[in-house]
Amino acid sequence: MFTGLIQGVGRLRGSEPQDGGLRMQIEVGTLPFTDVELGESIAVNGVCLTVVEFDAASFAVDVSSETLRLTTLGNLKTNAVLNLERAMRPSDRFGGHVVSGHVDGMGQVLQAGAADGEQVWRFAASRELQRYIAKKGSICVDGVSLTVNEVDDEGFAVMLIPHTISHTAFSATNVGDAVNLEVDLIARYVERMLGAQR
Repeated sequence: MFTGLIQGVGRLRGSEPQDGGLRMQIEVGTLPFTDVELGESIAVNGVCLTVVEFDAASFAVDVSSETLRLTTLGNLKTNAVLNLERAMRPSDRFGGHVVSGHVDGMGQVLQAGAADGEQVWRFAASRELQRYIAKKGSICVDGVSLTVNEVDDEGFAVMLIPHTISHTAFSATNVGDAVNLEVDLIARYVERMLGAQR
């Protein structure tokens, strides 16, 4: 389980095909990493992945073909900037929202940057995901917990503060880029419960 509060920004060192998927080598960058353990979960751009190898400055993860199909990971280039978050411990502060690291689908950046002096970012989302997105609700974009400010027929908008931009991969994100989206876990369970009552 994650919170959507990015703990560090790293880079993709490289990747190679493996068993129908990919093995990715990731430089930890600013991620606190001294007590990492083999088999622990780390969210990479919002995707929960398992550490299969590591050294003092990097770690490796195996990415399945299903994960490559549903996320942006398979399209990343070497040196791509990555949002990183280690799985939360029971004693951690819970500052974001409940994030599973199970990406629901991909979106696209429609607007990135200042509008009327504020950092308004707009993202396209599929109609299938839009039903889970609510104004003032939570959404996870490339692993970052954000509050939805507007919802329209194309997708949604958020407002980013300078700290979020400078401490995440949003500093290297541009209009047209694909992003990973995870909708609010509570919305998915509410839909499931209501459907079971029919």
